[in-house]
Amino acid sequence: MSNGKPYAETRVAKFIDRRILELSPKKSQHEIAIEAGFKTPNVLSMLKTGTAKVPLDRVPALAKALECDARFLFRLALEQLGGSMTPSAIDEIFGTIVTENEVGWLKAIREFSEGADPRLTHRALAALRAIFGK
Repeated sequence: MSNGKPYAETRVAKFIDRRILELSPKKSQHEIAIEAGFKTPNVLSMLKTGTAKVPLDRVPALAKALECDARFLFRLALEQLGGSMTPSAIDEIFGTIVTENEVGWLKAIREFSEGADPRLTHRALAALRAIFGK
């Protein structure tokens, strides 16, 4: 815990901070907070700095205000709530949560493979690593 900001190093706090910055040319932090349904804009400041946890019931509205996938934001909020093992427990119980972007990748794979259900080969894995610089 640093300076009363116990969640400052969580992925969700960093993500919210980055999205606010990315959206700054078209809307203010105050506007984002209002769109997310927070009564005071400082709640958003508390979330991005890691002073407070993201309330799970606010994820859909916050995701809409941040113009991001609600499922992705929910996974990040779950990590913050219960640690890094919580999302894997959710996956085990409910199945993998797939974001809209991931659905786009799956659709492209199905289209380009003509529905052939391709295996993830070493070559394909190497291509993915190259795409993401890994």
